[in-house]
Amino acid sequence: MSSPSARSGTALVGFNAITLATHDMARAVAFYRSLGFVLRFGGPTADFSSFAVGESHSLNLILQPPGQQWQWWGRVIIYVNDVDAFHAHAVATGLHPEGEPRDAPWGERYFHIADPDGHELSFARPIAEQR
Repeated sequence: MSSPSARSGTALVGFNAITLATHDMARAVAFYRSLGFVLRFGGPTADFSSFAVGESHSLNLILQPPGQQWQWWGRVIIYVNDVDAFHAHAVATGLHPEGEPRDAPWGERYFHIADPDGHELSFARPIAEQR
């Protein structure tokens, strides 16, 4: 199977943003701020908020009505400069990652944490770049 040619205008370039649903914007905004995400738009009382992730990407939150339910959908993997230091920062701010950072057989060091709405985040770095 071949991929579309970059010249055709149909080549996939990458993700620009990920949007996660929340029932409690104030709680979700506080969680992401505690991890060091920089709020670019919205805030605790908004229906939509956007945080900077790196130089050109964003993580968005969208308020959902109380009756809206969802199951585990997957995970967002976010690269950080130092997985262990980021884990220590999360713990120091009172958050509860699912475990200690570990090396994966696919070549990344990572840890997982769930946001207040149950969305799983993985903070990772290729092992070759981590050491």
